[in-house]
Parts: sequence; structure tokens; C-alpha cells
Amino acid sequence: MNLYYWIQIITLVSVSSNDASRVLELSDRFLEIHHEGHWLVMFYAPWCAYCHRLVPIWAHVAQALHTSSVKVARLDCTRFTAVANHYKVRAFPTIMFMKGSLKHEYIGEQSKDDLVNYALRMSGPSVLLVTKQHTVNEIKENNPIFFGYVGQQTGPLWEMFFYHAEKYQPLASFFVMSPEVANKHMTLEKTPVAFVYKESMAYFYSDDGIGEKQKLNTSLHKWIDAERFGTFPKVSRANINELLSLDKFLVLAVVEENKLNEITPEEIEFRDMIESVIRQKRDTLHNNFQFGWVGSPELTNSIVMSILPVPHLLVINSTTKHHHIPEDDPNKLTPEAVAIFLEQIYNQSAPIYGGDSFAVRLYRMYFQARTSLDYMWTGNPVLTTLIFGLPLGFLSLIFYSVCCTDILDAEEEDSSEEPGHEKKE
Repeated sequence: MNLYYWIQIITLVSVSSNDASRVLELSDRFLEIHHEGHWLVMFYAPWCAYCHRLVPIWAHVAQALHTSSVKVARLDCTRFTAVANHYKVRAFPTIMFMKGSLKHEYIGEQSKDDLVNYALRMSGPSVLLVTKQHTVNEIKENNPIFFGYVGQQTGPLWEMFFYHAEKYQPLASFFVMSPEVANKHMTLEKTPVAFVYKESMAYFYSDDGIGEKQKLNTSLHKWIDAERFGTFPKVSRANINELLSLDKFLVLAVVEENKLNEITPEEIEFRDMIESVIRQKRDTLHNNFQFGWVGSPELTNSIVMSILPVPHLLVINSTTKHHHIPEDDPNKLTPEAVAIFLEQIYNQSAPIYGGDSFAVRLYRMYFQARTSLDYMWTGNPVLTTLIFGLPLGFLSLIFYSVCCTDILDAEEEDSSEEPGHEKKE
């Protein structure tokens, strides 16, 4: 780094109002040096409630990364609109990582650990070389899910693995190691081989019978895309679209978390029961079903366009956008009953609801507008009254004045006419 670069940094940023914060405040001069170094930037607006919720998390992220090469910063888009327009910021908060000419918008969970892991992953090479056995243990501790390649760094499998590692770097971690290092942590039947490690297990990619490079590319891409998720992840608005892109049935255990992210013992028991189904039958269900759980019923309510009682089970067809709900009482479901229900769905013998027709999309818009208004009224009835009452009041006054003007004009015309009439002969 040259002296000019650091002079620019000093003039570019100002110390946050909180002296303990390591978050850098950016200005419009950021456009002059954004290509220097690694940046993790939050684009925000002062009036944005979601941005205010992210502020303490962002401070923890900056503290965790202050010894790394990543500089954590934020920019007020209402003051520096030129920067916001340059990066095409359309929503708040928007989080971007920048490294040279590369810029990538973060779309994952806005938690400290997820953001820190994302920044560290993006600041390094797409594939990390592992040469020591104890390093693998550290990787396991810091990466709940990671992909690995074992063998010589040559040949079609290595080329495709490296290609997809660069493509999926924002979403997953990739490593390469020798058979001597890998053998201490897993049983290898052959090399070269690609694997995914998650939940204390290594699952190997099978390329048997795939000779053509293009077919290998497609097969490996599909495998990485499906395996980068846990067996039973938490599903939210941040990752549901990625899960639906897997072309699998999405099986969701619907429960309700309180403000402390706690759920009732009954709902925990239901969620654990649904999880046990995929744990016990992974070999038969994993290729066609992606399991998960939802802690916010509002998300699933918007999908089914009704209020689901909790706990509940919802299965979404990611291809047709139809959904399935068991006819039995969810509280009386057993793992065996859930497995039978999923088999009926796969065989297309279970009742289907929803879809993506024009009528369904129209009703979904109506339902979402109605529920949003209900949430606003429940949360702050005074503010909701002001937001909707004032415009309606103004419209009423305008309508009244227009109507009254027509009536008054008609009365004036009547009064201006002569009272007498010509006599008939």
C-alpha cells in the first residue's frame, strides 16, 4: 500500500459517533479508491428501520475483522447519492464486498458470524490449499459446511472443481488437500475425488460414467448447488429463493419464534420430529426433498395465502409453485405419517393448492396487502391511522369541494334567470 492510498483513507473516513466502533464512515470520495484493498460496505438510509437493526451487528463485524485485510464501512445513500447510483443501490440495507474490480452483493443472513465468514471467504483465494492435518480440524470448527478436493491438481475433475469454486466463492468454502492429509479425517476409496463435509460427515461426489467435460460440468454444478445447504437449515426470506432454485420439494416445519428467538416446547418437539425424518431416511429422500424449518409464520402465510396454525407442515413444489398441506392434525403427525405424505406428494397423489396462475398471483397480492395492513395496525394503530387517514381525508375534502362547487354553480345559474315568463296567447 502506498502513502497516497492511506492519505486518501484518512480523508475519506471519519470516526463513528461511537468511539469504540471500528466502522468507517464513507463519503463520495470512496469512488476514487474503492479498487484499493478489500471492502465490506453497508449502504444505508437514516430512515430505514432495518438499517438501524443492523447497526450493532455491523459494529461487531467490524470488531471481528479489524485484524484482517477487510475494511468494514458504511455509506449514507441520502447524502452521497452519486456513490449509491454508481453501485445501483435499490434497497436498504445493501451489503457489498469489493476487491479490485470485483463487487458482489451479499444476500445471506445478516448475522455477525455469517457476515464475518463471508468477508473472510471473499478476501482470500477461491480454493485454499491445506497441507497440515491439524488445519483440517480448524476448518471443521470454522466452517459448518465446506467442499474439498483430494488428489493431483490436474484433470477434468480438478478443472471443474476450481471453476465452480470461483463461481460459488460468495456462498461456500473450498479446499484442496493431499490424500495423506485427507485420510486422517475420512475414508477414501479413490482419488481424485470431491467431497462436501457437513454435520460431521463427508459425502463424496460420484462422477462414475461421466466422461464428457460438459456433462461433468453440469453434474458437479448441480451437486454443489444442492449440497451447499445443511440437511435441516433455518429458512428465512434471505435464503428461501435459493432453496427453491434447487428443483426439489421444500419441506418446512413451521413454528413461531418470539423476540428472543425462543419457541415453545411443543413446537420444538414437532420441529425435531420433522428433522428426524430426513436424518433417518436421507438416502431415499435427499435427492428429491430439501428439509428446513421456519421461525416466522408470516413467510409461510404469504405462500399459502392463509393463516397457518403453528406448528404446521408445509411442502412447496419449487417447479410449479404449488404447495401441499397434510389433511391430518399436525400435532398428531408421526415420522411414518410424514414419510407416507411425502411419498404421496412425489407420486402426485396428494392434494395440491396454490400455483402460479394469474388469478393466484392476483389473490396473493391482495392477501399480502391485507396482512401488511393488519401488522401495521397491530404494531402502531396511531401511525397507521395517520398514514392512511390523512390521504383519505384530503381526498374527501377534494371530492366534497368539487361536488359543492357544482351545486353552488347550479344554484347561482338558477337565481340569475328572470322570474317572469312570456304569456301564452
